Amino acid sequence: MIKKQAIAGTVESSDIQIIIDQNPNKGIEVELNSSVAKQYGRRIREVIEETLKNLGIQDAKLVVEDKGALDCTIKARTIAVVHRAAETTKSIDWEAIEEWNV
Repeated sequence: MIKKQAIAGTVESSDIQIIIDQNPNKGIEVELNSSVAKQYGRRIREVIEETLKNLGIQDAKLVVEDKGALDCTIKARTIAVVHRAAETTKSIDWEAIEEWNV
């Protein structure tokens, strides 16, 4: 559950910055800004939405600034921002993440 706005990542090359906030009963909304959005925008959204689904997030608003991040970086930043927003950084269930993060 998203409790507060949070941020993860940077706007450095090969990274992605994700800002997440509450979006009660409105589903997942992703505002994607990327120089490669035409080529990889759909895939970036898929990775983010799949990671959110695996983390049990159904409602969230995200502002995403992509600088050419790989899928593994997108997943890592999404996991980090969700845990920061949920205030669960001290109780991350790494085994549960390992089950779906292959």
